[in-house]
Amino acid sequence: DTFQLVSVKLTKAAGQDLEAKELLVVLDGVDASPKRIAFGREGEYVASVKEAILQVYFFKQKHLNRFSVSAAKTKSGNNHFTCVACHPTEDCIATGHANGKIRLWRNFYHKKEYTFSTLHWHHDTVMDLAFSMEGTSLMSGGVESVLVLWHNESDCQKDFLPRLGSAIECISMSCDGSLCCTLHTDNRITIINSNLRFSKSIQGLIKSPDVKTGLVVDPRTKALVLNGEPGHLQFYCLQSDQQLFSLDVVQRQYIHQAGLNQADLVKVAFSAQGKWLATVEEREEVTDPELQLKLWFYDETTQSFKLNTRITMPHEDHITDMCFRDIDGLEDDSLILVTAGRDCMFKVWVMVEDTDPEAQQRVSWSCDFVGSYHNYQATNCCFSEDGSLLAVSFEETVTVWDSVTWDLKCTFCHPPGKMRSICFGRQTCCKYLIGATDYGFLCCWNLLSCSLEWSAHLNILVLQPDPLSEYIAAVSWLSKESSLFVFKPNEPRPVYIQRNLCEEKIQFAAFIPRDEPETVGLEKYLWLQRSQLFFLTDTQELMTLSTKSLEERLTPSSKQLAVEENLPVTPFSLLLGKHRCQRSQKDIDLGKVVVRNKQEQDSPAVKELLHTPAHVLPSASFLCPIFINSLLISKENKSAKEVADEVEMESEKTGDDSDEERDVTDMEQEETSPVELLGEVTYKLSKSQEKELRKIRKMDYSWIS
Repeated sequence: DTFQLVSVKLTKAAGQDLEAKELLVVLDGVDASPKRIAFGREGEYVASVKEAILQVYFFKQKHLNRFSVSAAKTKSGNNHFTCVACHPTEDCIATGHANGKIRLWRNFYHKKEYTFSTLHWHHDTVMDLAFSMEGTSLMSGGVESVLVLWHNESDCQKDFLPRLGSAIECISMSCDGSLCCTLHTDNRITIINSNLRFSKSIQGLIKSPDVKTGLVVDPRTKALVLNGEPGHLQFYCLQSDQQLFSLDVVQRQYIHQAGLNQADLVKVAFSAQGKWLATVEEREEVTDPELQLKLWFYDETTQSFKLNTRITMPHEDHITDMCFRDIDGLEDDSLILVTAGRDCMFKVWVMVEDTDPEAQQRVSWSCDFVGSYHNYQATNCCFSEDGSLLAVSFEETVTVWDSVTWDLKCTFCHPPGKMRSICFGRQTCCKYLIGATDYGFLCCWNLLSCSLEWSAHLNILVLQPDPLSEYIAAVSWLSKESSLFVFKPNEPRPVYIQRNLCEEKIQFAAFIPRDEPETVGLEKYLWLQRSQLFFLTDTQELMTLSTKSLEERLTPSSKQLAVEENLPVTPFSLLLGKHRCQRSQKDIDLGKVVVRNKQEQDSPAVKELLHTPAHVLPSASFLCPIFINSLLISKENKSAKEVADEVEMESEKTGDDSDEERDVTDMEQEETSPVELLGEVTYKLSKSQEKELRKIRKMDYSWIS
């Protein structure tokens, strides 16, 4: 739990691996974050902050000074240090504090005669500081999502770049001072020009403060849908590693203030074809929670979701689960939404035509049925594959209802422990119902016999069925490791087991349908043929399983693209790119089939030249012979055309060739050209064999007829 700052003396060696023999402890009790350690002017000293202590160590004098601030919490907040930065040309140290203040320390060579001035704009913690390359300005960032530029270390002269999206975690300057880079808490990097103007944003999967919606698949785009920015849904494309779009569900301004209860998105569900989207937002209150159920319709003209119905307080307590009835062909006619709540009820919502002639929407949603079971809390709900049955779990009991008459058909129970998740089997296993309890049991019930088929003692956290096959994925958590079990409900033995999948706790999982079925060699990987399984851990790391290595998953085109994107733009690269374009266009125009020589493609010299950095390449005199030899054609492997030419030349020398022989030779050349393209080696005849062939050709075999 304690860290030391250690200096390592580097030895001079030719290789990349160095053996560090001399270690010197510079500072004790430092913070592990690099934002809390900074080196001063020309590396003369190093500054470190932790809690209420500032340490400055001078390398030449081998002297250490310590400064402390008041650790008492005041009205303005905590006074602890949060980050540190050193001036590049002067003896000045800037420190950020938890109460939003910035202190500029000078004359810190003396323990008692030091001075500091204060800058204050941030209302909360200062996350990071960075000086410009000349030291004329200082940049700071925090939870306000605003980059502040302080000029001449003055509290009166400052500029702002607001609305950067989320809290700023780190600030970095380029070596020439022309660009500034900020890292944000939502997993985004922003590039900013020196004149404080936005240049570019690099965004992947948005890191939300808390993922409550789980992992949901959009049937239209096959995008992964989950919490994004506060109050937003992000649609994330896994193939391109980009965010498709963000849907503002809450439609309220988010206030960055600790301890403030604000509306948040907690549940989301799609209809089978993706035309309808249901969302639930809630705000925690001391007395009564504030709930809203919203139904969104996908507008083809605007290519976005539009709000259709807003239902305030659909349940008297929190909504625990919701699902649409999935019938692909009858979506508009028999679309049903079911919500389950802690108010011990589940409610059925249906579409009704709006009778108001002035209404903008043709249809709206209203409650059609309310169900309960012995005043138990409803925790989970799901429909069968054909939509005829609805399963709702009430604490320890699973109830099965007819989705037409809403009659209770049967109940299942496996005490002790409440039901954590339930799902129906699909396709050939549609007669089974699977449930996982929080007491560590995985159960499978037969709906035809209304009995328990089998059970297993597993602490299942995630239960996810594949919509395109009979397989179900179950993730367990035991002894601080997550394990994966893939099974069919009709077989109690799993088809695939992956122990120690990751050390983090897996919170959610989702099967993403593939564009094309993947070719799978081993039988235990058949469950990955039509869908790919993705996991989200409690640290918001998105993981997946694949039978192929990273090199195999990359297509040749993407490999080439990845290499060409990293190439610097030089006259030679431009000329090479132009030559490639002309050559490919010529091949397309002529309709040729280009077959590359394996020897040329796998040449070690070419690989050395193209894939090795220039500063570590061997000398040109060493590479040139290898490169030239790789281009030479071996004498032993003569092509079929050369063999035919030799035969023709020899026949001219002897003068024995007839017109018939020339015709045969021409035919042989035409027949062997495809063989030559494919790189096959034709057998070479000896001179005696050639003469024997000519004698046979000249003999008269007409007597056979």
